[in-house]
Amino acid sequence: MLGLTRRVRIETQRLTLRLPTHDDWRQWAEVRAASEGFLKPWEPVWSDQHLSRRNFSGRVYWAKRAEASGTALPLMMVRRDDQRVIGSITLDNIRRGPSQAGTLGYWVGEAFARQGYMREAILAVVHYAFTRMDLSRIEAACLPENLASRGVLEKTGFKYEGVAQAYLQINGRWRNHVLYSCLRADRRGRTDVGPA
Repeated sequence: MLGLTRRVRIETQRLTLRLPTHDDWRQWAEVRAASEGFLKPWEPVWSDQHLSRRNFSGRVYWAKRAEASGTALPLMMVRRDDQRVIGSITLDNIRRGPSQAGTLGYWVGEAFARQGYMREAILAVVHYAFTRMDLSRIEAACLPENLASRGVLEKTGFKYEGVAQAYLQINGRWRNHVLYSCLRADRRGRTDVGPA
């Protein structure tokens, strides 16, 4: 299965989803800097070099290696009408064999939030993962109080599965996360979200 996702380019109604390039650094850094207060409560602590060209170059090299080896699909979200980088979406921790699963992570700049871009990107990546990569299960996790993230997951067909204790370090603290999944052949119907 290695190499099946090489040169991935996914087109949606308004977005192009593609691997990052070195030329994306300036726009990526600008949207991250402008959205710092919006993003930091939901992410691991940013290093002092988080927005640097060198740090971004490392991301580009990692993305190429991960995509080529089939372990991740890290994609930039580029608005097609003006070629503006507005966020990213990554299918990571791809497991093959009996699992055929991956974990979804994403962010969007504050100026582009609540406009349906992330919903569009998630639907496209999940469809690609099921139809082109032959995955069977996509997982996602977010903080219980992140209502926007929970909402977009539920609107894109993800079902609530439970709570993982001390799942990730977010903003410098180990935090519980609510877990969601989307299955290729999902017969579970609508699930009620449990206590946050």
